[in-house]
Amino acid sequence: MFSNERPSPYGDQRNHPNFSSGPKPPSNEDTLRTEKLQIERKNFIFTLKENPRGRFLRITEDVGGRRDMIIIPAPGLAEFREVLEEMVRTAEELPPHESESNPPEE
Repeated sequence: MFSNERPSPYGDQRNHPNFSSGPKPPSNEDTLRTEKLQIERKNFIFTLKENPRGRFLRITEDVGGRRDMIIIPAPGLAEFREVLEEMVRTAEELPPHESESNPPEE
């Protein structure tokens, strides 16, 4: 266990009959649209997908080969957009951070 991990309130799931350490079976997902965005050294991949349970947006962050992702169910996308727009407005209203106003000297 890593120092920042917490034990599961459900106990050790490794011995559970549904737990598998092997590869996941292929999923029945259709990709509806993909957009890529590079910001500084980070690559973001936005993929709208659909599976038997519904549509969802997968946002993948790739930094030097390390990938993290979040999944937002389609019914929550409008609310997600509203929060994101509020964050953008707030970031634009605040004074620039030191690192943004003083580029590093070479």
